[in-house]
Amino acid sequence: MPQSDLREVALLLREHDDVAVATRDLAAGETLRHDGRELTVGDPVPRGHKIALRDLATGTPIHKYGQVIGRTTADVPAGTHVHAHNLGMAAVDHEYEFGTAVTEIPPAEYGRTFQGYRRSGGAVGTRNFVGIVTSVNCSASTARMIADQFRGPLMDIYPNVDGVVALAHDSGCGMVPASEGGQILLRTLRGYASHPNIGAILVLGLGCEMIGVDTLLAGLPDDSDTIVERLTIQDTGGVRATVRAGAEVVRTLLERLNEKRRETFPASKLVVGLNCGGSDGYSGITANPALGHASDLLVAQGATTVLAETPEVFGAEHLLTRRAVSKEVGQRLLDRIAWWHRYVEAGGGTLDNNPSPGNKAGGLTTILEKSLGAVAKGGSAPLTAVYEYAERITDPGFTFMDTPGYDPVSVTGLVAGGATVVVFTTGRGSVLGGKPAPVLKVATNSETYQRMREDMDLDTGGIVTGTLTIAEAGEQIFEAILAVASGQVTCSEDLDLGRDEFIPWQLGAVT
Repeated sequence: MPQSDLREVALLLREHDDVAVATRDLAAGETLRHDGRELTVGDPVPRGHKIALRDLATGTPIHKYGQVIGRTTADVPAGTHVHAHNLGMAAVDHEYEFGTAVTEIPPAEYGRTFQGYRRSGGAVGTRNFVGIVTSVNCSASTARMIADQFRGPLMDIYPNVDGVVALAHDSGCGMVPASEGGQILLRTLRGYASHPNIGAILVLGLGCEMIGVDTLLAGLPDDSDTIVERLTIQDTGGVRATVRAGAEVVRTLLERLNEKRRETFPASKLVVGLNCGGSDGYSGITANPALGHASDLLVAQGATTVLAETPEVFGAEHLLTRRAVSKEVGQRLLDRIAWWHRYVEAGGGTLDNNPSPGNKAGGLTTILEKSLGAVAKGGSAPLTAVYEYAERITDPGFTFMDTPGYDPVSVTGLVAGGATVVVFTTGRGSVLGGKPAPVLKVATNSETYQRMREDMDLDTGGIVTGTLTIAEAGEQIFEAILAVASGQVTCSEDLDLGRDEFIPWQLGAVT
């Protein structure tokens, strides 16, 4: 069997970690040299999975990234594949600190710019859409019928408009508007209706729903300059009549929006959502820390970045509270995690039900391990604010939004809050798109990038092979964000994805 130095076939992330991550498939019987001794691979270890570096007795805490990711559930000899069959969740009682690890990001020496659309109130869009915002699911099909009339070559006569998007959803009635679920839906719909990437909206309702057109419009920001039109199906005369009337309204809106032109703005006007999905064993090693570096570069420019997916920072939240600019900010994050504990328990689950089967196939074993890799997307900048789902993002710097880990719902919340570009890292491969905010997809490994080349925008796999550093990959992501913000089309946009990924988070009773 071949003999190799451990560093040639695996990554040791911290000096005293108990496991390393294989960078290629390791066969049983291979001999690895590590720390002055030989290590024999006991059973096959797939690429991206963990190998034990020393003998580990049952119940031993396992360290990766210098943090505990679980406890062994059986004796694990050195050289053994470490995964769900011998590693389980560990209860970790963190002593939370607030503001003890705040690292200021100095302002960039040179200000960068992008080409965007001027909106009132100081906001800047990266796209210029007409949105058809539905107040209730009853108007969803009608909205899609209207939007479908403005696809393909017809849009060539409106070169300064990115499209017409029907924002259809599954709710809007049978719920109390003042309830938690009702307020989340209203925040989401209002966030899209006043989003910087949408210059004009047609608000479309049925006419008898609990969350109606008037209720939705009443909460739009006072400083919005979005062009607003409205229709209800019952008053207009039914579906066919509403489709005809709606199409005429949209044509008028398109003509007005086509007069808009991109202008030069500082990068400080960007609001960038940070999300991941289909994660694998490389996510916390390549794409996520690279995106974290890009986040720091954006913060240095005065921009805003927004981490999300609360269930996927569980177990690593102590790293974020240490970066909080105040105890209030850090405590707000802990309060949201406490809410999630109550929420999943009420549904008969726990937060450690994550990772998903795909995550596990990619090498991730526990939520602790997944979360430690996920928070790397947030770089090292101070945590300046914590927002509830779809809450309007107002603070510059690195921030956090409480969202589920389900990618379309999470990204919907980020966009509703005001994210004008979303960067999405993936190891297994995701086909997520977004409208009106473009989604830039970053592969964690070159195999996925090559296999799904028409769906991936960037490849960070070179970090594993040594042909690319985290800083270099982060700079590539940063430059790509500026290019996309200026109008460069992402793979998801080229495929016209994003309409069906508008999924507001549904909470509460439906009566």
